[in-house]
This record gives sequence, C-alpha cells and structure tokens, in this order.
Amino acid sequence: MTTAVDTDVLIVGAGPTGLTLGIDLARRGVDALLVERADGLFPGSRGKGLQPRTMEVFDDLGVLGAIRAAGGTYPVGAIWQDGAKAGEHRMFDPVEPTEDAPYAEGWMVPQWRTQEILRARLAELGGRVAFGRELTGIAQDAEGVTARFADGSALRARYVVAADGGRSAVRAALGIGMTGELVDPGPMLVADVRITGLDRDNWHIFPPRGDDDGFLAVCPLAGTEDFQVMARFPEGGTVDVSPDGVRKVIAGRSHLAPEAVTEVRWASDFRPRAALADRFRAGRVFLAGDAAHVHSPAGGQGLNTSVQDAYNLGWKLGAVLRDGVDAGLLDTYEAERRPVAADMLGLSTRVHRGEERRGDATRQLGIGYRESALTRETRQAPGALRAGDRAPDGTRDGVRLFDAFRGPHWTLLTVGTDTGLPPLGASVVRIPAYAPYGTGVFLVRPDGYVGWAGDTAAGLPEYAARMGLAR
Repeated sequence: MTTAVDTDVLIVGAGPTGLTLGIDLARRGVDALLVERADGLFPGSRGKGLQPRTMEVFDDLGVLGAIRAAGGTYPVGAIWQDGAKAGEHRMFDPVEPTEDAPYAEGWMVPQWRTQEILRARLAELGGRVAFGRELTGIAQDAEGVTARFADGSALRARYVVAADGGRSAVRAALGIGMTGELVDPGPMLVADVRITGLDRDNWHIFPPRGDDDGFLAVCPLAGTEDFQVMARFPEGGTVDVSPDGVRKVIAGRSHLAPEAVTEVRWASDFRPRAALADRFRAGRVFLAGDAAHVHSPAGGQGLNTSVQDAYNLGWKLGAVLRDGVDAGLLDTYEAERRPVAADMLGLSTRVHRGEERRGDATRQLGIGYRESALTRETRQAPGALRAGDRAPDGTRDGVRLFDAFRGPHWTLLTVGTDTGLPPLGASVVRIPAYAPYGTGVFLVRPDGYVGWAGDTAAGLPEYAARMGLAR
C-alpha cells in the first residue's frame, strides 16, 4: 500500500468554493493543491450576489476590502414598457446595518472578479492552482486518495475535496447521486455584454410581451463596464449563445437595436434546477459547493452557500491534519452543511417561483448549528443567542469582536462576567455586558459560530479537549 502523499488536501475545482477552501487551509499551514480542468478562472459574472454572511466570511479571510472596492449595492430595477420606463422594482427591502450585523445588504461583484480576488489572496498566502488538470479517476484506501489525470499523471493526497461544479467528475467517479427537480421548464440565457443606450443606475427589466416571449433583464455589473443579461425562453425552446444570437434576443425583447450591443464577452445557457447530493462525503473525499448542491440563481444562494461549505470544512481539516484532533470531527461537515444546503435549495426555488420575497433568510445571517454534535449550551437561562448560532459583531471597551475573531483560531469570550477561565489554546477576550450575547462564557469556533456557552467555565475543559484546545 502506498502511504507517501504529495499533498495533504487536493481541491478539485478553482471556483469560489475551491479558492475559499484553499485560502482557509493555507492560513492554517495545511499543504493543499488546487487543480482546475480549465486553462484559467471562470470568465463569467454568473454568481454575482454576495450575501451579508459571506461578507463576514470574506472579512475573516482578509479579502473584504478588495471585494468592497470591486463591487457595489444592487441597483433599483427599472421596468420598461414600449420603450419607456414605466415603474420601479426593488430586489430587496432596505436593511440598515447594526452593530451586531455590520454588513446588512447584498453586495454585487461579478463572479470572475470575486475569483480573481480570492486567487490573489491565495497566492499571497503561498497557495497554488494548477490549471489544465482534468481529473479522470479516483481511488482511496485507509490512508489516502489517489487521483488520476487526463495527462496520465497521478497525485496522492490525504483528503480530496470536490469543488468541481454541478457536473462534478469527482462525484461521478464516486457514484454519488443527486436528487432534485427542474425549477423552471424553460431554458435561460446568461451573458456579459457591453451596451450603449442604457443607464448604469438601474437594473433594466423588460417584461414578456406575449406567450412566446420571455422576460429580459439587463443589470449593470458594479466595478466594470459590463452588463449581465438574463433571458428566459419557453419550454422546449433553444438558446443561441453566439454573439448574433445574444444581440437578437436583446433587440427582440427591448427597444434597443442589435448594434447597441457592442460586445458579447461571455454567454452561456442553463436550465434552472435544484439538486442535492445524496451524500457530502465518501471516505476521505468531500463534496462542496455546486458539486454537492445546485441552485436556481434566484435569491443569490448558490455561491454563498458554497463559500460557507468551504469555510465550515476548512477549520475541521486543519484541526485534524495540524492539531491532531480525532478524525471523527470531519463527520460533522455533512451533518452540519447538508441540512443547510437543503434549506437554501428550498428557499432558492420558492424565490424563483415567486412564492417568497428576498428577505432575512436570503441574507444567511440566521444560519446556525444548534443541533450539531459540536454544540453545547450549558446556561440555565440562555437568551436569544444560543450555542450553535452565529457569533455577532460589536465593539465594547475598544474591542471589536470581528477583529478579535479574525484568523484561524478559537476565541474564548466572556460577556458581563469576571468568572475564572481554564488555560486553553484559544484567544481570550473579555467585554462588559452586551445585549446580543446576554452574559456568560462563549467559546467561538474558527468559523464564527458559538460552539460552547455557559454561565461559568464549568464543563468547558472537557469540550475544549475534544477540539484539541486543552493545555
């Protein structure tokens, strides 16, 4: 049996999921290699919406400044009729930032730009991406995984993470099925174009004008000169993604002439569907992102759920590979993330079908793990915040909590109590009483969720020992 490995973790796919995981592992000192079938990063805008919880993740990973500089807020929709603006449509109800949730609204950044920012951060941390590496086979044993590639080469890793999209080669090689449904029977076009004759202050919406005509939406992409075009076609219809085909659709459904489309930079077609992998793990191989769940684009949940898969898995792989924590910790990845993905798939589908408006649920700040095997709530009378919930931000006595949490460590936080604390391998922060937490002792996980909560530190050492934090 071959025991030598070339890397600790092989990440297949250099999209937002794979790049996020690569960053998280790199900052933990875990040797990881990203391989990507294509010769470069994905070139389109497809996953353009970043939810508030993902902004918090990007804050922790050190890319928030670049993300904010590269994007902007969602524009107000302008509804067109007969060549004139006839009304407005707001994609989201306005939400004001608060001390505990400073990133309140969705942020728009084209997917290609998000990926460039993530790749730059990965390189800054010493991470690597190997392009033009197509995986053709995978085999695993008790000590590792062997991946084989189209060029005849092979690579040995302790663990493999499939982040290679909805048509995942890794998932297919493992024989893991996906259960799902078509969300909409009609195919859709998505394209990045340059257009003259439309302002960049609005998301331009052209409603259907007949039974055989679907909607057209033209959205300015913040930080670029491009617009994203989305168009729906009738069931059984075909989508022409050629430049002339894209121009024909825009001209046929709006007041614009074909020549108003000066450039078609990228175009693709898809059928909106919702699908969930039957398992997120097979031995030493994990599924993350679109390889594990495929969403309708409505509501902007797909990329965001995917980034948070990686964020959940990264600290757990680091704990096992670098801190000697029992490998059983990795079982909690599927246990925590698959129910979340199922919920987000249902949300995306309801938003797509007009059954639910974009609101608090789409912001993803309420996602948590109260039922997880990693969660311990020991307080006699906990308040609204429970173990398993997202740890809120806030500033007390000059300490900003997100600054204290930032990094790959656990944080031991006391709020409104001077109770004694055991020596642990965690950063210690003490603040006075703060309403979003109530009072007590909180051990905050590396991914920003409360793992353990108590009125005092009684029982904390036993929990910490399981996490590899006991000294």
